[in-house]
Amino acid sequence: MESFMEIKQKLEALPHGPGVYLMKGKRGEVLYIGKAKDLSDRVRSYFRNNADLTPKTQSMVSQVADLEYLVTGTNLEALILESNLIKKHRPKYNVVLRDDKNYPLLRLDMKEDYPRLEIVRRVKRDGALYFGPYVPTGGLYEMLRLLRKIFPLPNCTIDIDGKAGRACIEFEIKRCLAPCTGNQSKEDYHQMLQQVRLFLEGKDKVLLKTMRALMEKKAGELNFEAAARLRDQIAKIERALERQRVTSTQMEDQDVIALAREGETADLQILFIRGGMMVGRKDFFFENVGETLDEELYAAFLQQFYNKEGLIPREILLPIPLAEAAVLEEWLSGRRGGPVHLVSPSRGKGAHLLELALENGRASLANHFQIREGGETTLEKLQALLQLSRLPRRIEGYDISNIMGTSAVGSMVVFENAKAKKSDYRHFRIKTIEGANDFGMMAEVLTRRLASLKEKGESPPDLFLIDGGKGQISAVREVLDKFDLGSVDLIGLAKEREDRWERVYLPDLSDPIELPVGSPDTHLLQQIRDEAHRFAVSYHRKIRDKKMLESPLQEIEGIGKTRRLALLKHFGSVSKIRAASLEELEAAPSMNKTVARKVFESLHS
Repeated sequence: MESFMEIKQKLEALPHGPGVYLMKGKRGEVLYIGKAKDLSDRVRSYFRNNADLTPKTQSMVSQVADLEYLVTGTNLEALILESNLIKKHRPKYNVVLRDDKNYPLLRLDMKEDYPRLEIVRRVKRDGALYFGPYVPTGGLYEMLRLLRKIFPLPNCTIDIDGKAGRACIEFEIKRCLAPCTGNQSKEDYHQMLQQVRLFLEGKDKVLLKTMRALMEKKAGELNFEAAARLRDQIAKIERALERQRVTSTQMEDQDVIALAREGETADLQILFIRGGMMVGRKDFFFENVGETLDEELYAAFLQQFYNKEGLIPREILLPIPLAEAAVLEEWLSGRRGGPVHLVSPSRGKGAHLLELALENGRASLANHFQIREGGETTLEKLQALLQLSRLPRRIEGYDISNIMGTSAVGSMVVFENAKAKKSDYRHFRIKTIEGANDFGMMAEVLTRRLASLKEKGESPPDLFLIDGGKGQISAVREVLDKFDLGSVDLIGLAKEREDRWERVYLPDLSDPIELPVGSPDTHLLQQIRDEAHRFAVSYHRKIRDKKMLESPLQEIEGIGKTRRLALLKHFGSVSKIRAASLEELEAAPSMNKTVARKVFESLHS
């Protein structure tokens, strides 16, 4: 631990120039990370006169036991380093974006022989086209349904080579032109995908002009079926555009960001505009930010939200100009690979979009408070019913999933204020326990979780919820005692077969407590238990399926991941594939005679 005199010596040694500084607590935990154009002036300002600091900053400074700094060559380098360090350490006193997921995008690689629309969550610099993000995910599937309604896109996973023997039912009902059989030429297929691209890019006039010219060409060639199909597609596109292009007559890509605040809580709303169409929106809640300036929240959000492998639009709309706009634009432009502008319009369509984002933020904030108040009541009842030592604002639920000890995994789900916090969910692959030993597995999971909390200097939850009875919570109680956390509340939730009553097991009670059927507090505990079970089972299946793919099929030339999955789905297991006849293999989805013979001979050699 650094003494005050040692910190003072470090302050005197601070250089004048750009860089990043880290304030650390007595356990070495990072309390705050900041950047500065002049490290000496900025860091010293924290220790000159406490009266000039906000109460929150005063609290942070009072905990500082050590100070580190990193000198950078430019302000841009300082911004990049600060963003990466905040992402790594997630300091207590920084504005930290809790939801760090990557959002769904559509990918289209026009370099492929038969390009397909793929759902991805990361942008790679691979020459492919990316569209989105689509938030919530329902917006993505709505867009795919719209595209397939307009364009006869393949809706299968088989390899398209133009050599398949017979078209499927999708061709019969005119939802696909069967490029797999050669019925649709590679040239015509690419032409259709170019139309899809124009639609997703919002280039409506170009798209309709191109399609009308093509319709006339087909009619001139007396290909009336193709001309009629294009006529119907044009009509569908025009109807879709009437409904969809509600945000702008231009074709710009924009993110529109606005902040709604009340007390210590803020909701930051972002609207995703792509090609003049709103393809999604997302809100982010920040707590304990009553003393934080709007400008600081906007700057922190931009750094963290766009520090991911996602699409960055050409224009980002904000209600206020930012002092750091120039360096942020330089950083964003570097990440996008093209110019990015931060714009604060006071009139016109841009101002209208900002007002729309603000209205959405206010509505989300009101709903957030309503849910939180309902959650508070439920948590208070739960505390009274189970005689918990504290209000269980944060509950962590745990479960184990395995089949006779194989592919064993554990799950941790988190509920804060009676609401799932999926960004904090965790998986655990069991490493030290062999065989069917659920008690030992649960002890391992909790040991690893508590060791992680201790290492990061973080507090335990208010309540641990274990899926199980007396044996499970006894194993967990031993682990808690080892970490001097015996005072933290712990319960086990179990239900006997053919019994409608849920029973809660407590470490210090010999008999369980029967929960009232249908009450909100019972429902909350059931929801956490069931969510932990779902999360564990889904991870267990993922590992099991991966092991199935890492099978003899992987060694066979011509059998890629798509065909392996299709074979396993069709037959059920590798042993059943091995037992299949050559004729059965040839008839399986995605197979042809050559590949079927390779599989048959490889599995019987």
